[in-house]
Amino acid sequence: MSVSVLAALRTFKKYALIALAVIVGFTAGHWVNAAFYSENAPVQPIEFSHKIHAQDNEIPCMHCHVHVARSINATVPSVNKCMNCHRNMPGVWETPEIVKLRGYWERQEPIPWIKVHDLPDFAYFPHKRHIQAGVDCANCHGDVAGMDRVKQVEPLKMQWCLDCHNERQVEHGRDCWTCHK
Repeated sequence: MSVSVLAALRTFKKYALIALAVIVGFTAGHWVNAAFYSENAPVQPIEFSHKIHAQDNEIPCMHCHVHVARSINATVPSVNKCMNCHRNMPGVWETPEIVKLRGYWERQEPIPWIKVHDLPDFAYFPHKRHIQAGVDCANCHGDVAGMDRVKQVEPLKMQWCLDCHNERQVEHGRDCWTCHK
């Protein structure tokens, strides 16, 4: 074989491997997305039902998300917070999800929840300011109290936020620096 044919074959192999890697990467990404993030409702490490807690048992959002009214983030309750209630409920002690919860508690590990309502790092959203203004959690998060598995129901994009502020005639909060610190 001539040198130019060998060079062409090497180039072809190189680009074929790159193409194969791209195809494998996209296929794996699609599979992960479909398996864990379908309908913006990822499968969590513990199948926590807001419906059972917030709707059926009427536990208010702020009982578990204690920092939402005084912090930027709503925060997820600690394993200890969950166990403070569940250790006193012998009727559910051996259910599969409580067994998982106890496992995290006994290992002193936080539960690796997957964020559902996740804003980009460049966006600054103060929950505190919205709670103090009387904005109901459901305005942004939907009827979480009725969900067995939490899913994102609103787009949480800039225009959606601006539309909300415009509808409510909010004077502040429409300049770039309010949300992009």
